Amino acid sequence: MKATLIAGDGSGNLAWGDAPAPTAGPHDVVVDVHATAVNRADLLQRRGFYPPPPGESEILGLEAAGIVASIGASVTRVKVGDRVCCLLAGGGYAEQIVVKEALALPIPDGLDFVQAAAIPEAFYTAFVNIVQEAGLAAGERVLIHAGASGVGTAAIQLVKARGAVAYVTAGSGEKLARCKALGADAGIDYKTESFADRIADLTEKKGVDIILDCVGGSYLESNVASLRPQGRLVVIGLMGGTKADLNLGLLVSRRLRVIGSVLRPRSLAEKIAITDAFRAEVLPLFASGKLKPIVDKVYPIADAAAAHDYVAANRNFGKVVLTIR
Repeated sequence: MKATLIAGDGSGNLAWGDAPAPTAGPHDVVVDVHATAVNRADLLQRRGFYPPPPGESEILGLEAAGIVASIGASVTRVKVGDRVCCLLAGGGYAEQIVVKEALALPIPDGLDFVQAAAIPEAFYTAFVNIVQEAGLAAGERVLIHAGASGVGTAAIQLVKARGAVAYVTAGSGEKLARCKALGADAGIDYKTESFADRIADLTEKKGVDIILDCVGGSYLESNVASLRPQGRLVVIGLMGGTKADLNLGLLVSRRLRVIGSVLRPRSLAEKIAITDAFRAEVLPLFASGKLKPIVDKVYPIADAAAAHDYVAANRNFGKVVLTIR
């Protein structure tokens, strides 16, 4: 089969070339991939960081959408010809993937492969961290950093669908306006404003219940200061560094929780449990129109490097998708 390969000379250059076709076991399904999507993990892996978990494909791509081409002898949930989208530990930038049948989600009616490819990583991440890890309840207030990102646009919608309040940070007035059009209750330009000061103003100095943070170190102090008693900070990225001072007195006195979370290295059993919950609680919201994947730009797979540049420059609002068929 063909796949996007990373040059072995350390340059990080990408090329569409030959790769071994994945092999399927009795509980696996083989999917002809029509579309995949770009994630920042792909950019890191391309540079030699954030490798796939042991035993997983070295090919880039954490999600894919396509048509089931064949199934293992023990597969019962999925049949040949089904349209599915999948969360992956790697391998999405290829003509075919193999995935456990329990991880193959049916594509909701009304969505094409491009839209479906924009669902798994963004919406799983929002669901796992805001709902499962932080325990979002109706009426709570949530601060979503990088609200214009793929995860951010998914998180805004999920928070609103669950009857909660969504505040976002973004780096331009245009992105903030689009976040508000998507449902955000208020937006903060992190380049010109202190988000901690704005959150204090927006909440009458009470703070928010949950913060979803992809920045890490440089935001820690302001994040903790922005939480109300029993608030939860979920750190899912480290774009702002890995280290920072933490006021433990504030943490203890307000009974705060700081939660570190990552999705890719989780065990198969965990991913199946997450997928089952996602299938029951989130997937129906796409069919009803309460949730929608936000696709900013679509590139052919041959232009994967250009798609990476676009994401690296923070130009996207929502997801950037790569088409293969």
